Amino acid sequence: MKMETTTVDYDYSNYSDGSFEPVSPCSRDRDNNLGAQLSILYYFMFVFSVFGNGLVLVIIHRFEKLTTVTNILLLNLVLSSVIFMSSLPFIGAYMQLSNWIFGKVMCKIVGSVYYLGFYSSVLFLTLLTFDRHLAVVYSLGVSQVRNRSYAVISCAVVWLVSGLACIRPMILHTTFFNRLDNKTYCDESESDIPGIDSHQLRKSGFYLQIFFLIFPLAVIVYCYVRIIITVMSSKIVTKFKTVRLIFIIVLLFFICWTPFNIVKVIHDRATDCEEGQRLGYALQSTRTFTYFYFCISPIFYTFVGKKFQNYFKQLLAKRFPSLKRHISVSQHSKTNMSTKSTPNML
Repeated sequence: MKMETTTVDYDYSNYSDGSFEPVSPCSRDRDNNLGAQLSILYYFMFVFSVFGNGLVLVIIHRFEKLTTVTNILLLNLVLSSVIFMSSLPFIGAYMQLSNWIFGKVMCKIVGSVYYLGFYSSVLFLTLLTFDRHLAVVYSLGVSQVRNRSYAVISCAVVWLVSGLACIRPMILHTTFFNRLDNKTYCDESESDIPGIDSHQLRKSGFYLQIFFLIFPLAVIVYCYVRIIITVMSSKIVTKFKTVRLIFIIVLLFFICWTPFNIVKVIHDRATDCEEGQRLGYALQSTRTFTYFYFCISPIFYTFVGKKFQNYFKQLLAKRFPSLKRHISVSQHSKTNMSTKSTPNML
């Protein structure tokens, strides 16, 4: 949620009386304008995400029990997505106005919520993949380990780690007034904070970003290599169908998030204005692409998984009786709906 500001270099060498004048303005107006135009999409993304994720929550509540590992993990993944998307209306308004109007407290809250949603989503996707890896590769050996307690404890650890990682933006994010353009910005503070090593805290952001990208990616790649080997060797088609949904979700996530993270790391280390502005265009574009993921992921929950398809059809048929003649729901799904005893959501 960073808004790039215009910076000005001053030349002191030609003024013996100590006066100075700006000689090298670094304007970020053009890439900020691109971000402002793209941020209009944030409002549509927010509404679509609330509807899509809300639909998933309704289906879980209506047709499923939170007694299976997969259901619990999916529920927490949806919640993390909703948390992240709740920050988008504020960020959209900020980018369009180029001025933070919500105050210092909201600056800290929105910055923290943004990272909490991102970090927890990454970890829950990793946890879902690891759990599928256990279920497929060690289907019999871990049947007793993969229980409700295991899922609840795992989710609690994810929220704890994500919450601790958000202490940094909660401390550093603040508002400051820029006299050059007479506007207020919400960003990480560059000044020292009493009792805190601000320099090390700011520096830790780079390592957190690397950790929350490289570590999950390594775990996910390892797990899916093992899953693919197991499925191919056993030739069990049902297992392949079981892992298909999460595989698509995970693949989509990293396709959307990896370009943004790479550009952001390079952008944050840019040393000159021209390079920063050039990377700024890429940053604005890839950022919008990543946010789009949180909108379309509920579509995959709903329309890729067989159960979700039938649950969604059942909801439509109940809400709009005239559609019953056009909607077919499998008998297996009807049985599941009446008993609410499905082993998982996939």
